[in-house]
Amino acid sequence: MDWERFDWLIDRALEEDRARQDVTTRALVPPGRRAEAEVRAGAEGVACGLPLVRRVAARFDPHLEFQECVREGERVRPGAVMARLSGPAASVLSVERTILNFLGRLSGVATLTAQFVENVKGTKARIYDTRKTTPGWRELEKYAVRCGGGCNHRMNLADQALIKDNHLALLSTRAQGPQAVHEAVEKVRAACPGLEVEVEVQNLAEAEAALAAGPDVIMLDNMSPQQVREAAALTKAKPGARPLLEASGTVTLATVRDYGEAGADRISIGALTHSAPALNLSLEIVG
Repeated sequence: MDWERFDWLIDRALEEDRARQDVTTRALVPPGRRAEAEVRAGAEGVACGLPLVRRVAARFDPHLEFQECVREGERVRPGAVMARLSGPAASVLSVERTILNFLGRLSGVATLTAQFVENVKGTKARIYDTRKTTPGWRELEKYAVRCGGGCNHRMNLADQALIKDNHLALLSTRAQGPQAVHEAVEKVRAACPGLEVEVEVQNLAEAEAALAAGPDVIMLDNMSPQQVREAAALTKAKPGARPLLEASGTVTLATVRDYGEAGADRISIGALTHSAPALNLSLEIVG
């Protein structure tokens, strides 16, 4: 990761918190006072974002020293010291919340991803994210998914073609049903040679139509594990190259293994980024 690319976001976060106008610290902390603090995990999780918060500290005050105490992607237990921060005491206190916000958010995404990954162990399924990300944070949140052992779906609309029902509804021909899917796949392949083509379907009939059209991936949207199992059987019966099957929609930690055992190659989960709780962290002065 090129962490320098996120300096704009760091600056915006510091400005948002008015970190350089910390009235409480200015009133109570004597000039010249130095301090050492530890960032500790308050819950079990996966560390993510340490290189970014190192940059937060340096960007706020070059006299701050930041020491990473765990590795990116490492599992941490409650009470674990994830990092140490030392230098001017006023800077330590003023930058505290910005550091914890970045680290807690990214570690939370990595932690939730790791839980989903753990729950499909032993199946062929891999856990994927979606584009349901915080505006401006997409690259960071998708990085956190990777730290948690997951995989990234397309980063943006130019990365991969994903044909949905709304695209089919707006085709500039009168084609319907299987013919519309086939025509859409052909048009996309002609316009975007070399790009992966995926087709979203809502039932087994649409899955059969998509299978005949020959995309690289078929997304089984909001389908049950049993429907995924039946779609997998259809795919196995197809001669020649077979598309990957991606289960998506309403998948939870309790049900994700059912989808993996049903034969899904990919399981995409928007909750990894739009609903992950931040990892509980604290910053404590220790010297």
